[in-house]
Amino acid sequence: MELDRMDENDWKYHGEGNKSLVVSHVQHCRVLRLLKYPAEDSENPPQTAEQAFRQIQNIVDFTSNVMSCLLGEKFVHSGEVVRLPLEFVRQLSIKIQHQRPAWRCDKVMDIYSGCALCLPNLTSPTLHQPTPTPPLCIEIKPKCGFLPSPKHVSKDIKTRVCRYCMHQHYKVANGKWKRRSLYCPLDLFSGNRQRMHFAIRHLIEEPQNNLKVFKGGQCIYSSKEGSDESPDTNSLLHHLRPYFLRGNNRVNGHMTTKAVLNDFIQVLGNALLSAAGGDGGQVTDRTGEGRSFCEASLFNRERIRHGSQGLPTNNILSRILQTQMLDSLDIEGLYPLYCRVEQHLQDFPKDRTGLQIDGPYDQNFLEKVQKCSMEDDGSVEYAAAKVHQYRIAMTAKDCSIMVTLVPSGEEEDDDEDLSSQKRLRDFRPQAFSSSVSVLDLDPKPLDSVPRQLRLDQKIVSCYLRTGGTLPNGSLPPLPSILAAEREERAFLFQAV
Repeated sequence: MELDRMDENDWKYHGEGNKSLVVSHVQHCRVLRLLKYPAEDSENPPQTAEQAFRQIQNIVDFTSNVMSCLLGEKFVHSGEVVRLPLEFVRQLSIKIQHQRPAWRCDKVMDIYSGCALCLPNLTSPTLHQPTPTPPLCIEIKPKCGFLPSPKHVSKDIKTRVCRYCMHQHYKVANGKWKRRSLYCPLDLFSGNRQRMHFAIRHLIEEPQNNLKVFKGGQCIYSSKEGSDESPDTNSLLHHLRPYFLRGNNRVNGHMTTKAVLNDFIQVLGNALLSAAGGDGGQVTDRTGEGRSFCEASLFNRERIRHGSQGLPTNNILSRILQTQMLDSLDIEGLYPLYCRVEQHLQDFPKDRTGLQIDGPYDQNFLEKVQKCSMEDDGSVEYAAAKVHQYRIAMTAKDCSIMVTLVPSGEEEDDDEDLSSQKRLRDFRPQAFSSSVSVLDLDPKPLDSVPRQLRLDQKIVSCYLRTGGTLPNGSLPPLPSILAAEREERAFLFQAV
């Protein structure tokens, strides 16, 4: 990528979050992440070009020196900071403006600093054998996979119902989503195949912003925030059907919608369960914790007939969960320590650098986090280390997992280039090679702690006020999958 010969016509809108906007190259597997500002700051950017560069470099350092060590280097892509021609950035902003969702346009793309984060485009992988069907990429935002300890929470409901399930009620009550998702993160992180498949199915039925499916780099399935329309599951199944034509679950040569969906869920579940570098792996037993079942989940515990209750130790879900559990105090237990740090910084502002509040995110920062004492000695150093642990845990709770599924040829492939990927061979679906990456690993700012406490209080209050019930029409009707199955049954009956 020649930075001095950038052409906005070589790039297209890819997506955006709350703090950054992403464009992808039309030919090369690269994306650029550019910062966003509130629209009212469009004429007067809130920071200089050097400050913007430092902000993005902090993301790179935090990803490579902290999250990569905790989650595993093979799962993490740190990227690099690049300086772009300002005219290119301005023209790019104009080009993509009409493609942005209206509800995201309260913020504008940074056109002043010329700084961006360059990363591989994981939705369009290049290192695969040519196949009739392009690679599938599934982006999952799993959220928090455990319940907090009762020692640090003021409301007992938090030890029985997970944050995600309670947050669903709050989002529906405030109109962010029209329907509640029945997905529960604790089912996905359980390590039990039945619970995991149950969770994935509900992600598909009501994906919200927790699931996206890409085919050949194009997003073919997702939800639109605030929309009254359910995502078109029939369209997704139409895209998926060619990937599972070798399946033996057919009637009169016709593969049922249920079989397509089940095969897809099975292959995706296998990819998420695969251990790093090989099959199986030691399993962590979580049955004794009592923090891996959520009362709001519709999964019936009596349905668990077999399988381990835990995850392979080198598995990406296990690594994410262990990193999430650095939040050992919950936001309620952490907040007094945050106040200790804030008070100290008011009295001694120069200590902000020594406590590494804003970085640098180097080996010393990671050691402070990993060597933090179990007991509170009353020091600001202890409080700062616990706040850092919480910030890292919040990043792990808000990360995304990208699972790439590449259909394999009919003959066994011994290509050494795929040796680092897990080969999935199932008795029913065709073979896939899979790789897993973790995205969205930005550091959370210190001032996010008070906001998180306020949000936590609102979520819990809303759930307790409604008694865990939702208004009529807020549960997903799930018509598309069920209707398609009924139509297929009618078709097959007539064909007999």
